[in-house]
Amino acid sequence: MEAKDWDTRYATERLWSIEPNRWVVHELSSLMPGKALDVACGEGRNAIWLAEMGWSVLGIDFSQKALDRAAEAAAVVSAKASEPLDLTWECRDITESDGLSGHFDLVLCSYLHLVPYERTPMIRAAAGAVAPGGTLLVIGHDSTNLEEGYGGPQDPELLFTAQDIDADLRDIVSSGSWAVERSSRVAREVETDDGPKVAWDALFRARRPDRSKDELSFV
Repeated sequence: MEAKDWDTRYATERLWSIEPNRWVVHELSSLMPGKALDVACGEGRNAIWLAEMGWSVLGIDFSQKALDRAAEAAAVVSAKASEPLDLTWECRDITESDGLSGHFDLVLCSYLHLVPYERTPMIRAAAGAVAPGGTLLVIGHDSTNLEEGYGGPQDPELLFTAQDIDADLRDIVSSGSWAVERSSRVAREVETDDGPKVAWDALFRARRPDRSKDELSFV
């Protein structure tokens, strides 16, 4: 779908829940807050949660309508907080850029589904934006979800596995400069009108070691 198509969808109703994704909360709650980049942030539910946890967050999406909704939701949360949330929104199509600029302690790619020839350079650009000591977290509908799970994109070309993400970054990971902390298929329960259903997600988490800290430990 093009940006204008997503603008049309976001203009009519809120598409996703206000609560952050459960895997985002599960995987990131224990991290020390720093600078975070939420790639394809949509209506901002994960970016807002991260900001509530003390992160300085940049949310990027190619739908301005989505970012408008994100800013509105953030304003409501920020008004109730003891301190304003540290959030910035940027409207940009990451598939048409020269990459993701800046260095972040966390780069999050949550349910961003692209065809492989777009996904691979995007994932590599996301990894390139992770600062030493930082974390890359990729979550999406697993390829097996099409036949075995509930919801998600119905085009198999848009789905991926954690192993696909591993392959996208194989040369980077194999160089020893990254530590893969989790690469697996995970089950997510979804409440529906017909009762609970199971959706299968791909989850990939890796950390870029901070070599300077390793060197200091031997001083």
